[in-house]
Amino acid sequence: MLQVPSRSLQRRGLARRIGSENIAALLFLSPFLLGLIIIVAGPMLTSLYFSFTNYSASGTAKWVGFDNYVRAFTKDPRFWRAARTTGLYVLLAVPTVIVFALILAALLNRGVRALTVYRAMFYVPSLIGGSVAIALLWRRIFGANGLLNALLAMVGIESHTSWIGSPSTSLMTLVVLHGWQFGSAMIIFLAGMRQIPQSYYEAATIDGATKFQCFYKITLPLLTPLILFSTVMNTVAAFQAFNAAYVVSAGSGGPADSLLFFTLYIYQQGFVNFNFGYASALGWLLIVAIAVAVSVLLLATRRFIHYGENA
Repeated sequence: MLQVPSRSLQRRGLARRIGSENIAALLFLSPFLLGLIIIVAGPMLTSLYFSFTNYSASGTAKWVGFDNYVRAFTKDPRFWRAARTTGLYVLLAVPTVIVFALILAALLNRGVRALTVYRAMFYVPSLIGGSVAIALLWRRIFGANGLLNALLAMVGIESHTSWIGSPSTSLMTLVVLHGWQFGSAMIIFLAGMRQIPQSYYEAATIDGATKFQCFYKITLPLLTPLILFSTVMNTVAAFQAFNAAYVVSAGSGGPADSLLFFTLYIYQQGFVNFNFGYASALGWLLIVAIAVAVSVLLLATRRFIHYGENA
């Protein structure tokens, strides 16, 4: 007679099977977990400790509590200039990328021939736009004897201004550089537009809606999750911008600190002045600023985001 295993034996067998599966999962995840602990979590916790010390290259770390943070807010005018420059850059650069990406995605969505070729061409700047080589090219384009002034001279406008060297225009040149890297957002928006059913537009057209009304009333609301995603990613990237500001200003922060991004100021304090404790405090302030900016963005836009169930 066939004996059925008792319920307790079945539970033990199930527990052993789940345990072996968990061990296998941990083995597969172990390279990632080790990398997270050694490469990410370890340095982050170390920098958090150093942010409460006066650690420098010339001596050992001495605990000073919140002195570095108090110094940043009350005794360091360049901290506020770096914060202002970075904040202004984020406010200008992120909308520039989103608007350019939306416009080009809408144009490409109208059935352009050789769409894959155009899509690849517009995506290339996103791959190379943040490189040192492009930053060096930007210095040549916007210099006193650069390409921009040569083009202006061809149309009868004589200009010997160094757009990079002028405090009033230097930041805008980097905003243009960031806006030039709209390819990733454009690909995302284009993919989202191609998922919108054509029946929506056909029904709106029958009701007498114009193309602009279709875009404003149908396309934009259904793209809001993707717009929010791209805005958040570009906001984080703009806060962390470093290469272009470092190369264009030769690491100095530009005229009148007009290109003194927060990341560049952290670099100056840590690897030029060797104030590693103060640089660590600035780094954690940047993390807090990014977290606050993203949280405010998510809270402010949640009423306007139309997900699938609300569309």
